[in-house]
Amino acid sequence: MSAFDIELRDRLIRYCAIDSQSDQDGASAPSTDCQHDMLDLLQKELVEIGAKDVFKTTYGTVIATIPGTVDGPCVGFLAHVDTAPQFNATGVKPRVLERYDGGTITFPDDPDLALTPEEFPYLREKIGDDIVTASGLTLLGADDKAGIAIIMTAARHLLNNPDIQRPTLRLAFTPDEEIGRGVDDRLPADLGVDFAYTFDGKEVGEIVYETFSADFAVVTVKGVSIHPGNAKDQLVNAIYLASKIVDTLPKSTQTPETTDGRQGFIHAVDMKGNADEMVVRFILRDFEMDGLNAKGALLRQVCDTIAATEPRAKIDCQITPQYRNMRYWLEDDMTPVNLAREALAELDIAEISVPIRGGTDGSRLTELGVPCPNLFTGMQNIHGPLEWVSVQDMAKATELCLSIAERSAGVTPSRR
Repeated sequence: MSAFDIELRDRLIRYCAIDSQSDQDGASAPSTDCQHDMLDLLQKELVEIGAKDVFKTTYGTVIATIPGTVDGPCVGFLAHVDTAPQFNATGVKPRVLERYDGGTITFPDDPDLALTPEEFPYLREKIGDDIVTASGLTLLGADDKAGIAIIMTAARHLLNNPDIQRPTLRLAFTPDEEIGRGVDDRLPADLGVDFAYTFDGKEVGEIVYETFSADFAVVTVKGVSIHPGNAKDQLVNAIYLASKIVDTLPKSTQTPETTDGRQGFIHAVDMKGNADEMVVRFILRDFEMDGLNAKGALLRQVCDTIAATEPRAKIDCQITPQYRNMRYWLEDDMTPVNLAREALAELDIAEISVPIRGGTDGSRLTELGVPCPNLFTGMQNIHGPLEWVSVQDMAKATELCLSIAERSAGVTPSRR
């Protein structure tokens, strides 16, 4: 058993039990009040373990300093407090299955739910580990409370061991990562680091320095409302038109369920409204900007085509940027990636570096001038009731965090 296992387990259970789900419709920062419960707890715990300059920004990020013992670049470690809005995250009941035996994992609150190594082979590799899941009715929230527990455990260890050489470290816990609003434009200046890492990845050994580029699209369909009894030749049903837009988009080649690897997609994530007005939201994803722009052009073309079939309707398509592939900047400064690789080698952990079909706060931070690859936590099956994580995987990530902190001493980062 690692020296960190018990602390990691207890932190994860404590953090996951707190509702901190973000909301795309929330106009504030954070988007939901419940995220403050996590942020305020972390602020309190950071003060208790002896971190310095602990504060919460006006945009809802908690920042703290671990004083350095030697010269070197200032290094950041980040994780996000919000959980995904795609599935129920209220009333999470974390549970620990000690020394997993390799069999089927069942869920007390949903007898029909099962987690099996046959369906999820990575689970087979964790026989003997302590596995944390929820009870079946909610996601767990290891995304990214595993990352928070890892950083907090490493921070406490460093503060309790001033003889460990490390440069000044900065910690940041952000809100709203799951809705693409985790990195405020003011964060790079407030963080004040040369480079950083997010702990928001999956399998042990994962170093991510290539992500999707992402846009968000909102299509508003305005019809003509009238009593259905008098509707002949007058009613324009916005529901029908919105459905036609979704139905006209390619299904076999450009949706998440039909793509993998380096293929991008257009994904309808939400549809709300009535016969008078419908709002459909899409996320657009691609590894390359040409592909992302083509998907935006295709969505606009479909909207224009449907609008031409009913000139009395108004169809508006607004596309806004979310984040960009961090590779565009990291390929010019691989300092943090190389440090992580050296730390993995020191820990005898095989590196996994593959493009991820998603994004992190590091995508936006890198774009804003702070090189920030993403590192593993062990989280699996995120955003749903089958989410789980191995405590021992989290312990390896904690050791990686500490190794990076030590190896950063004396490093001179590249300057753009």
